[in-house]
Amino acid sequence: MIRHSCLLWIVCTLLIACDRKQTDEQPGEFPEELVSFEAHSGNPLFEGTGDSTTWDEKIRERGYILKEDSTYYLWYTGYTKATGDSIKYLGLATSNDGITWKRSGQKPIHSSLWIEDICVLKSDSTYYMFAESRGDTAHLLTSSDKIIWKDNGALDVRLKNGEPLGKGPYGTPAVWKENGTWYLFYERNDAAVWLATSTDLKIWTNVQDEPVLKTGPEKYDQFAVAFNQIIKYNGLYYAYYHASAFKDWREWTMNVAVSKDLVHWKKYAKNPIMGSDKSSGILVNDGSKFRLYTMHPEVNVYFPKQSAK
Repeated sequence: MIRHSCLLWIVCTLLIACDRKQTDEQPGEFPEELVSFEAHSGNPLFEGTGDSTTWDEKIRERGYILKEDSTYYLWYTGYTKATGDSIKYLGLATSNDGITWKRSGQKPIHSSLWIEDICVLKSDSTYYMFAESRGDTAHLLTSSDKIIWKDNGALDVRLKNGEPLGKGPYGTPAVWKENGTWYLFYERNDAAVWLATSTDLKIWTNVQDEPVLKTGPEKYDQFAVAFNQIIKYNGLYYAYYHASAFKDWREWTMNVAVSKDLVHWKKYAKNPIMGSDKSSGILVNDGSKFRLYTMHPEVNVYFPKQSAK
């Protein structure tokens, strides 16, 4: 009896210790500076002109911001109510502080291809834009100056066995590059997120044919999910993704998930981090802290709570 009691005590002690260890580790997975934000008092920062005679009467998800030196660059999708079903254009705006934005001219910087849901990375001296085009098909565009973009065509995404991906959408491309490998996160009908990789930007092969992030079972993302951006922070990867709790997608939220390997993702227990249809968000490091910009239906900025403006 004594032996059994001692054994039970040891087992219980070990279980409690393991539970405490897990509890201690979990808070560090989602640092406050990555998940807790307050709105800037001057929102919205940037929106459609509201003028039907301009090409960007309205703007659409997902714009993208890069900060280089002392300048912020915002690529965005513009369209008019009259022509929005036939074409959506690429525009550029710049800012010295990420708050006050100036449009680059009165015309779009690219007008021959339907462009929305933009993701921009710089590698060496080339800018790579991954964007959704007509039919929710992901395209790659390249540029050397951030203004003139060459369309390199639709991405060639394959199943894990190398066979072509089945017909249907593969949109909202969110891309990460590390150690010579490009990681493409894409959605199909916003029902889930898949991951494909490439070393040559020509052929993209699924890491697995099962999604890396599915809808639900949480209510806030039970009807739609799509990645917007991946960052690496303190050795972990973070995906910022928008989601909908409604079957008709009438409202979207911003959410976060964490991963150690880009394949297995854990959702933040306190998702969503942003509601009220503020979605398509990305983080931008301003040199001292991360800002969260949401891009739909206008551009808003949020600062970490301890430094909110």
